[in-house]
Amino acid sequence: MNFLRNRLVVLGLVLLATVLLYLLLPSIRQGSMEPSLDVQRMGLVAVSPPPPPAINVSVRTGQLPGDPPLFFREALPVDGSGRQILPRLQVVLLHGQAFSSKTWEELGTLALLATNGYQALAVDLPGFGNSPDSDAVKTDQHRVDLLGRFMEALGVRTAVLLSPSMSGHYSIPFLMKHSAQLHGFIPIAPVGTRSYTPQQYQSIQVRAVILGGWDSGSSAKMSP
Repeated sequence: MNFLRNRLVVLGLVLLATVLLYLLLPSIRQGSMEPSLDVQRMGLVAVSPPPPPAINVSVRTGQLPGDPPLFFREALPVDGSGRQILPRLQVVLLHGQAFSSKTWEELGTLALLATNGYQALAVDLPGFGNSPDSDAVKTDQHRVDLLGRFMEALGVRTAVLLSPSMSGHYSIPFLMKHSAQLHGFIPIAPVGTRSYTPQQYQSIQVRAVILGGWDSGSSAKMSP
């Protein structure tokens, strides 16, 4: 029962993240984190996700070789007529314990990002979805290297990284070592935050939108 409840909570946060991506990515791209009028009005009121795009967006899949191999889904940006265009930004989406890259496709997040001009890349982390488990990701450095390998192989430069719950084991160490490679960071109740001090977080210069708080007991916040 607790597992089901936790999964529903995380899924609700993921849905909220989809809405916030739609509302906040333009301000992140422009270098400002001033909330839009829609976000200011949101408060604690439940917000429905934006309607699915009317444009037909193709989501392609692939597998990056290596140890371990990584399965991913990608939606390329398109204009109003469905023609492929250069991306405004690249968005890399990780996932939580009970989910995979397919979750982002089923929620319509990949298509939503593509129709708004963003390249969306969702990866199956090792042991989830179509990516096999591996002993090669047992340490923070190994997980940092894995994310770096994924981004380099797919030509990702200064992306917005979205990281729910369990994927904090990957994103937080990566943030600490390679924050200069990120244009923005959207953690959704990430795990692993207490491995670092508030001073370490405050030294990071990356735009962040934090959803659902950090691990219990952590009060660290990143600089805007």
